[in-house]
Amino acid sequence: MDSVLVSACLRGVPCRYDARDKPSAALDARLAGRVVVPFCPERAGGLPTPRRPAELVGGDGHDVLDGTAKVVDDRGGDVTAEFLSGARLALALARETGCAEAVLMPRSPSCGRGRVYDGTFGGGLVPGDGVTAALLERHGITVTAAPGV
Repeated sequence: MDSVLVSACLRGVPCRYDARDKPSAALDARLAGRVVVPFCPERAGGLPTPRRPAELVGGDGHDVLDGTAKVVDDRGGDVTAEFLSGARLALALARETGCAEAVLMPRSPSCGRGRVYDGTFGGGLVPGDGVTAALLERHGITVTAAPGV
């Protein structure tokens, strides 16, 4: 059966930083007939729900993986280690469950694909990927942003 890793918040799990979920009818249709493996890298990495909003500073998730950028919360707290831990756990789960694809939450510092928040906490977006998205991509897993959210 075709397995796909999906951001848990997109599957109705209230695990976002604000303790809410973000379901998508468009995603439901896209996932029909597939084995869905929900996962929240931020919670798996040890962050609580709810938690301070966080953004990438100094680059995107690829830069975090390379050690040249970090993830900070809106009070300046460094949460890079938790984001890296969660990304590694996401990769391990994807491998364990045979997921060759991941559909992740857009704009997120963990799951964003193609565009992420710019690190100013002002709502601006820049090209780039989140930490989990970057790690999955580096290991050959196709990552797409969820439609309709």
